[in-house]
Amino acid sequence: MGQCVKPFNDGCAANDEFQSANSGLPRGELVRDLLRQRVQVPAVPPDSLARPKLEGRITEALNEGGVLYMEAPCGYGKSHAVVGALGGSGVSSDQVRWISLNTQDNAPSRFLALLAIALDLPETPDQGHHSGANFADTLAMMLVALARKSDDKPRILVLDNLQNLGNPAVVELLQQLIADFPPESSIVLISRKALPFETHGLELENRFTRVGAEVLEFSRSETFEFFKPAMTASQLTSVAVDHLYDLTEGWATPLALYRRELAGNTERKPIQETAGVERFLKESVLGGLTPGQLRSMRGIAELELCSDELFLALAPLLPDTGFIPSQAVERGLPLKPMPGRGRWYRLNPLLQEWLREPVMVGYAERMLQASRWFGARDQFPEALKYALLAGDADEVIRIASEGSEALLLGQDTASLLRLRKSMPARLLERSARLRIVYSWVHAIGGQFRQARTLIEGLSETERKEHVARICALEAFILRAEGSVAPALAMADRALAEGELSTQGQLVTQMVRSSALCAAGRFQEARDANRAAARLARVAGDSGSEALAVYAHARIELGKGALKHAEQLLRTGLDTAMQELARPARIGETRLQLNLVLVLWHQGREAEADRLLVNCGRHAEQTRDLGLLLAMTIRVLMCRAQGRLDDAFVWIGRAERTMHSWQVDESLFVPVLEALKASCWLALNEVDSASQAVSKLAPYREAGCVPELFPMMPGLLDCLQVRVDLARGDLIRARETLQGIRERYEGAIPWGVELHMRLLEAVIVQDEKGPVVAQKILVAVVTEAAREHFISPFSELRGELQGLMGKGFGQLPEGPFKAALGELFELKPAVGGAEALAEPISDREQGVLELIAKGLSNQEIADKLHISLHTVKTHARRINAKLEVKSRTQAIVRARELGLL
Repeated sequence: MGQCVKPFNDGCAANDEFQSANSGLPRGELVRDLLRQRVQVPAVPPDSLARPKLEGRITEALNEGGVLYMEAPCGYGKSHAVVGALGGSGVSSDQVRWISLNTQDNAPSRFLALLAIALDLPETPDQGHHSGANFADTLAMMLVALARKSDDKPRILVLDNLQNLGNPAVVELLQQLIADFPPESSIVLISRKALPFETHGLELENRFTRVGAEVLEFSRSETFEFFKPAMTASQLTSVAVDHLYDLTEGWATPLALYRRELAGNTERKPIQETAGVERFLKESVLGGLTPGQLRSMRGIAELELCSDELFLALAPLLPDTGFIPSQAVERGLPLKPMPGRGRWYRLNPLLQEWLREPVMVGYAERMLQASRWFGARDQFPEALKYALLAGDADEVIRIASEGSEALLLGQDTASLLRLRKSMPARLLERSARLRIVYSWVHAIGGQFRQARTLIEGLSETERKEHVARICALEAFILRAEGSVAPALAMADRALAEGELSTQGQLVTQMVRSSALCAAGRFQEARDANRAAARLARVAGDSGSEALAVYAHARIELGKGALKHAEQLLRTGLDTAMQELARPARIGETRLQLNLVLVLWHQGREAEADRLLVNCGRHAEQTRDLGLLLAMTIRVLMCRAQGRLDDAFVWIGRAERTMHSWQVDESLFVPVLEALKASCWLALNEVDSASQAVSKLAPYREAGCVPELFPMMPGLLDCLQVRVDLARGDLIRARETLQGIRERYEGAIPWGVELHMRLLEAVIVQDEKGPVVAQKILVAVVTEAAREHFISPFSELRGELQGLMGKGFGQLPEGPFKAALGELFELKPAVGGAEALAEPISDREQGVLELIAKGLSNQEIADKLHISLHTVKTHARRINAKLEVKSRTQAIVRARELGLL
């Protein structure tokens, strides 16, 4: 009988443990009726969440000759996803063969017997084996017999729980099966672990598709949909569901167990304390681990991010460990490799919370060792964080005194902000440098009032001693608040003091670059950015170097050079990815977010959406204020797609997040009110839009230019213009539009300039007629086409629809026109206005419009202050150019050509 074996990555030194399995099984033990119970499709719970996107991806992979590999830790719904996809794929159930494997199937005879039953082959494999054929020959004969079957041939073979196969002989059979399976059929492999053989050949043949945990986990919107009945029944609030998603990261089984718990109990507990979830974590996820391996997992859980190198540095303080983080990943445990960061891993937060209780002996010593490990690698925030966790006040003050607080800018400070609440007040009182460090932490987190409060608590002597550092911090706060000129003056003062470290000079130059860019002084901004980049290289701080690339890209965005900005951002990301074995950096997230912004501006929504999912999640985990930008883009995407209910949901979520982070309202209120106004306008709810715009009045008057949203000031004024247009108040709309130019002069970003000129065209259409408006439209389209800058057209779709419909035929041909046609649902008219042998002149256009209004020739002459003879001449020329013979025909033809 085949013995129960260890998984293939448990460190077995030889194949001896499989010898009895490989020698074949006695024929009497292969009871086909018993094994047949293992060959059936599993049932799916009736209340499972519908996931059409995931099921569509799975179905697409089940093409002829395809191999679909579902790899994720326990509880991610791998099997359920496949069953759901098969149910909606049109493949009949009798064409699917499903084998659920266990550790006893490491016997080649047993594995082949299961295949024979699943594939409806009459001869048992051990008959061929006893006749002298080896296992490979037996499988080859089985596949030949399968190929000869004329009917009832399985379309899809599913091998579930593949992680149970570790016998090299069975692995070879599995490879043979995949290579020689009938080309008109497909195979699905489901496993918690990586496959024990290479797949690059299949990938190069475009036959291999992998679906991992990152695809299988619920999205935030799916989590809300999953708990919709509980929210309707007032068992959960939206805040609670948000927390559930953050804690589980969409881990399906814990969420399903918790929903079941809610349905059966009146008293609600935290998810990690419910009996069903605890049993799942203890028995299903961690059940097969040795005491040493479990101790390793608890050690990994003490760290937010962990690498093999860091874990080995802590190993002497954690005796009898069972494996390192990379080996835990190979075991199929829920640790996620951090993209582009070498062998750095992050444990699922739910499992991490569960493993952290109770605290293991020696915790403080391990945290202190981690602090020193990060300190030796110039990871200032991490070193400070772990010193705080160790509770070593002297070490905290030493790190704050010796390190440069400016290093905080390019790195993850979320954990430092969380630790602020539990920090003893006397610790801050002991060290002025620590106060300055935490002022930076608050400022980076958008808590400007708290940052200033800490600085104001310094004595006069301390302020004089650290004047340059304080000026640099004040400059950063002023720029983040949107005060451009004061920020620039304070940054210049900080540099003039001459006491700043290399990192301090670096961050101050970046503030200068951002402020100069906001002021429209792009060349000076570029010079400051070059200085910052040089300082980042001197300091060897790749996090700040990434931020310097980000700042350069923002300058190019301000100038409207989308293509150059994209090139810079992609190059910066590629460079950042080359540095292995490092923790997360905020700079890389900002690069990704601004790449999303460029893609959005160019209408590349599918690419933007894919990237936004990952970088938005990372921004949330690291408490990066860039999350506000991510959510803003998400709202704009929903609005562009007509999903206005979803847009308001995202606005609400952004508002809740910023409040829970205690971010100053000046940073996010104008952004969210502007988004509300835009969405209300899309719904033609003018009064609601007007109320939202009225709340923006103080921010418009202040003229602040937020660092994250440099186009905001002009766009807030543009919203007022749009509200005026929606109310039919053209005079006020014209005055507001003119006021924008007078207020900002040469500091108008190119994207805002496009908005303004498009609104100008809408106003001119009513003031001077469609011909003049169409000329403006053609000029704007010609300029925007160079960078494929389509976002202003998307935002102003409601206002531009009529004008675009009339002038579409006159737009220059090319990909940009095609994109506009798709956006406005327009097609080039057959024989459009541009096809006229001789175009209609401006004066003739004016006459034509009055003819269309029903005016007589004399009335037209009186209105235009020209002679009756001139009117008749224009009318004859119009008829000739349009190739018609009467007024009525002229009106009909002009409308066909988009002239009216």
